[in-house]
Amino acid sequence: MRLLLSESGTPAPGTQVDEATLRSLYATPDDRSWLRANFVSSLDGAVTGGDGRSGSINTPADFTVFSLLRSLSDVVVVGAGTVRAEGYPALRDEDPDAPVLAVVSNRGRLPSTVAAMTSPRGSALLVTCEAAASADVERARAVLGDENVIVVGSDRVDLVAARKSLEDKGFRRILSEGGPSLFGAMLDAGVVDEVDLTWAPTLVGGGPGRITAGPSVDLALTPMVMLEEDGTVLGRWRVDR
Repeated sequence: MRLLLSESGTPAPGTQVDEATLRSLYATPDDRSWLRANFVSSLDGAVTGGDGRSGSINTPADFTVFSLLRSLSDVVVVGAGTVRAEGYPALRDEDPDAPVLAVVSNRGRLPSTVAAMTSPRGSALLVTCEAAASADVERARAVLGDENVIVVGSDRVDLVAARKSLEDKGFRRILSEGGPSLFGAMLDAGVVDEVDLTWAPTLVGGGPGRITAGPSVDLALTPMVMLEEDGTVLGRWRVDR
């Protein structure tokens, strides 16, 4: 993987980065909690391929950084709709060393792939709101345990309070993997510190959506890292407040 830009100036542009250098390029601050969102997009802005899943536009370079970001995270936050569409399992069912999965659902309904997990309690969380159906929330409590169901907000999940609740549980390195509606709401709530975006060297056409959905936002971002491999371009951007 070839470095195109580094905010620190090192290594020099054009350097072929090894695994250790790549890890240092994506390291988060030590002195505070950090929330970043990771997406892949086609060159014409589609967040999914023709099958409606992001996996169909993934590339080997994207998978390398995708895996790295998970390894650098304590918790992965994903909207319930994306969990269902992408078929997310409870991450620790596949890898005991994986981060905890936190599912965000305004309705309080735990996706079947997570409800069927065999991992110990504490491997997955549900983040929901007071308006969620009580029966669904109680079913989630039965699967996950009371302490792993976070209720914040009245009509919708309060994402500022949700982030604080995750931090209070010791999750300081927070990674969001979408989907677009959750990401748009996070940007609107001001809880995102960093955006990691991969441009896959492909065109999709048709009508797949962008990486954001929901309210309009006007945010400036500063590039921190840019990389390239076999036509795939990967960027790390800091959200400016």
